[in-house]
Amino acid sequence: MSAKPLTPPSPPLSGGEPVTPSPDKGRAGEGLGYLPYEKRLTSFARANRKAPTPAENLLWQKVLRSRQFLGHKFHRQKPIGPYVVDFYCAELNLVIEVDGDSHAEQPGYDAQRTAFLESHGLHVLRYANRDILNNLPSVFEHLQTQLETP
Repeated sequence: MSAKPLTPPSPPLSGGEPVTPSPDKGRAGEGLGYLPYEKRLTSFARANRKAPTPAENLLWQKVLRSRQFLGHKFHRQKPIGPYVVDFYCAELNLVIEVDGDSHAEQPGYDAQRTAFLESHGLHVLRYANRDILNNLPSVFEHLQTQLETP
């Protein structure tokens, strides 16, 4: 039995090309790819993750965390463009916003924000704090229905 000389394997990233694109940390090949964001928002997003509202915390803990919702990975307080969205799923191109009382006072801002997100191919769903806190099963059902509808 003769031993063959070992040859080192070629580098996996020869030519500088990535093996698989990273679609904004979603599953390989899914999602929109890179979404622009303002770096100044990362510390603000981090602070928001550490101090969620009661409704955001409930939705995260009971529905979205650890791929609980139909196996999809969600991120909390994700910077996208000049905004920080409450929840984002790259696989579904989905943003979920939890609207508190202040959102009733700023419909123009919310419309502008939604238009920006939709211009980047994202689908935006909004739920009121009170709906999440008082009727989470209905929110879950509505979310599921929205994802089943093409």
